[in-house]
Amino acid sequence: MYKERSGGGGGGSSRSEILNGAADRKKLDKSSPSTSRAFASTAKPQLLDVESETDSEEGSDVSGSEGDDDTSWISWFCNLRGNDFFCEVDEDYIQDDFNLCGLSGQVPYYDYALDLILDVESSNSEMFTEEQNELVESAAEMLYGLIHVRYILTTKGMAAMTEKYKNCDFGRCPRVFCCGQSCLPVGQSDIPRSSTVKIYCPKCEDISYPRSKFQGNIDGAYFGTTFPHLFLMTYGNLKPQKPTQKYVPRIFGFKVHKP
Repeated sequence: MYKERSGGGGGGSSRSEILNGAADRKKLDKSSPSTSRAFASTAKPQLLDVESETDSEEGSDVSGSEGDDDTSWISWFCNLRGNDFFCEVDEDYIQDDFNLCGLSGQVPYYDYALDLILDVESSNSEMFTEEQNELVESAAEMLYGLIHVRYILTTKGMAAMTEKYKNCDFGRCPRVFCCGQSCLPVGQSDIPRSSTVKIYCPKCEDISYPRSKFQGNIDGAYFGTTFPHLFLMTYGNLKPQKPTQKYVPRIFGFKVHKP
């Protein structure tokens, strides 16, 4: 059902037979990293999967085991390399129209994208051209991201992100005196395609780029500007103390005088 993403070239890749149901889902090719979909493309909503030299040893679009016939689209998407910042949104949450209010006007091919996310078969899929299939696929990724940013502000969503935070799935603060503090994902804007995702350190309260380009080119609007701060207010016991040390510039052992 989901065609593997292949590296190389500047064009976007597509999944053939994207709406034919979970039973026809193919195993993903482990040999080629994803390089499709430029982040700021005006042609269609997209997520960027750029090959990172630091991640070349991973060699697979999927982190963990290969896909199988029983894998849902949501699990498949969240297990793509670089998408480990995402948690799996409950299908019950997605099926509630109240939670999707306003999204139909933001996402093209909305109905088909929603069917793809929920693994609902569509009789019209055979009428789509390859280009239309690519548009539906990209719309599904955008729609999932916009649903995701709402879901992680709920009780269940925060609980799912708590496990990822404790496992340092979002990375660690690069600042020396933060001593490897686990970070949280944050966007600098709530408007899609405005900026990429950053990681927020609750210790020094500053943001930085993720170390992996696969993660660093995800749209920041899929995590939003609110999540890490509401998360730390909700789970106050997980908020660390501020750093006790501060770097002091010195020349021959003497502090540098500030003009």
